Amino acid sequence: MDINFQAFTEWDNSPFILFNDQGKILYLNNAAEILFGYVSNKELYDIALSYAPQSFGYKTTSLSLNYDSFVFHAITVGYENEEQITLRLYNAPRIKPTRKIETDKLIVTDINILLEANIALFRTKNTNPIKLLTDQDLPAFKIDQNTFSKLLRKIFNTFRASDSIDISLKLLFGEHVIIDNKKESIAQLNILANGRYADTDDEIRTLASTSHIKCLLGEHSIKLEIPLIQ
Repeated sequence: MDINFQAFTEWDNSPFILFNDQGKILYLNNAAEILFGYVSNKELYDIALSYAPQSFGYKTTSLSLNYDSFVFHAITVGYENEEQITLRLYNAPRIKPTRKIETDKLIVTDINILLEANIALFRTKNTNPIKLLTDQDLPAFKIDQNTFSKLLRKIFNTFRASDSIDISLKLLFGEHVIIDNKKESIAQLNILANGRYADTDDEIRTLASTSHIKCLLGEHSIKLEIPLIQ
């Protein structure tokens, strides 16, 4: 019986790319095609060359790579001839919440009001210029206001020495998360500056996980993917 293994690769959620020896893409699956909206093929080709095995074969390396909402924890690089090289990136597992969220105890909240209140609190002790762009049409949703406010305070404090801070809040169209067997929409809060402190990153991850929020920590940014629980 013949099995078309290319079909498995095509629909795998791990990006897979085949380069020639000049860095030209010969094949990529659907996940890789989406990824290339956020990273250049040259950067990934250079990574493939840097982590390639010394002789023919395949080598898996654990490392951390972040491209927008894509987070990878390992790659496999392989080649069986001098003309082609493959790269596969493995998605980092989503951190499981430490406790089950009790949606009936959450408070229906206008996130724009909560966000602006915490920005105002940050401004009482910091003079950093802040640019805020939000979607005023985001629906109110259920959230633990105290935990989320604590999370925002921790996040803003990591940017305390930045020259300026850009904050944006928007709905991620077409993206959802399942909570208590219900499909919920997602809002993305993006905070970007010219640098930040990472000393409280573990606390930020824990607070985000408690509220089922996906947290993406970068050198110059923090992104939160917040479920709009109804």
